[in-house]
Amino acid sequence: QVQLVESGGGLVQAGGSLRLSCAASGLTFSSYAMGWFRQVPGKEREFVAAISWSGSRTYYANSVKGRFTISRDNAKNTVYLQMNSLKPEDTAVYYCAASRVFGSGEYDYWGQGTQVTVSS
Repeated sequence: QVQLVESGGGLVQAGGSLRLSCAASGLTFSSYAMGWFRQVPGKEREFVAAISWSGSRTYYANSVKGRFTISRDNAKNTVYLQMNSLKPEDTAVYYCAASRVFGSGEYDYWGQGTQVTVSS
């Protein structure tokens, strides 16, 4: 079965950096666009970033543009989210997801999430 497993979350001070990883299995990873989302308890899930199957196209939410970078390594079946200049409002559970069509907004598989906490 398909599994997406996030890692790399933790506690960091404002202004610091973290790199999240999402390891995929059970699917042809290089055929899927990948995305990162985040959610705070009591709020709706929020789109963060997406990357096409080849990595040639990326898209970011305005709130993270210029601070976060999404990338992927198809040889390792892994997608990354480099987060710099972190702010307390970036605190959330971060999820990765796989989509058959880049830009469709429809994601077929989801990971279990990793907590990111940014202290002020």
